[in-house]
Amino acid sequence: MAGFESFFIALDESIDLSDTAQLAIFIRSVDKEFTVIEELIALQPLKKITTEEDIFNEVQKPFESVSEQNVGGIDAVWCGSTGSVHNIHQTPSSSNHNSEDEDDSGDNKASALSFKERRREAHTQAEQKRRDAIKKGYDSLQDLVPTCQQTDASGYKPSKAAVLQKSIDYIQYLLQQRRRQEDERNALRKEVLALRIMQANYEQIVKAQHSVPGHNEQRLTDQDKFHVFQGIMDKLFESFESVPVNNFGEFSAGVFNWLEEYCKPQSLRTMVHSVLREQNYTP
Repeated sequence: MAGFESFFIALDESIDLSDTAQLAIFIRSVDKEFTVIEELIALQPLKKITTEEDIFNEVQKPFESVSEQNVGGIDAVWCGSTGSVHNIHQTPSSSNHNSEDEDDSGDNKASALSFKERRREAHTQAEQKRRDAIKKGYDSLQDLVPTCQQTDASGYKPSKAAVLQKSIDYIQYLLQQRRRQEDERNALRKEVLALRIMQANYEQIVKAQHSVPGHNEQRLTDQDKFHVFQGIMDKLFESFESVPVNNFGEFSAGVFNWLEEYCKPQSLRTMVHSVLREQNYTP
């Protein structure tokens, strides 16, 4: 790719600036083999131009079009009517490279700044999520623990430290309740085991009685059993009528005396035998 070294403007000194003239603009370029090439790029008409400053302003127009094509390393000079040389625009290739380096440096700085901003934003979002999770955990804990649902005298919600302490106390209470219930469960299991053993023993006794010859003929009906029970209750009620009921003190004393006299094992055995004899049953 050829690089532009310079371009220059030639103007004949014999031209009267008040007349119409053509301003020739040349570009001098160098290719890869370092061959110098001069090309005419524009003929700028000069109309009603009276000063060298006007010529300079007219020269800038084609030069701006050349600059927009990203041409680097251009020196612009023009020759005035006095034969002097004036610089129009100077853009050395090194300056163009420097501007590219500055652009790259600016892009790198912008990229680094953008990376830092993204990392800061990600860190902020992660921190916000962590705080939201902690707050949600405390709210759930406060809903689960009954003692944390109560507000203090000032009407404010309990602090996080208070929530943690009440949660610890409630967990300890639950552990104590669990141990107590486990002890009660073990005691009930032992009681059930004892009752099952007693049930098995009574079942064996019943089977042994049923296996005795003639046992079915000696069994009493439910009606006979009721008559025997009715006779026993009548005997007890007859003796209980002697208990005084004037006040609670006399009634309590009479009940104790009645229990000691009529409800002893020997007294009950004698009464049951008499009832069976009355019902024509032999013990």
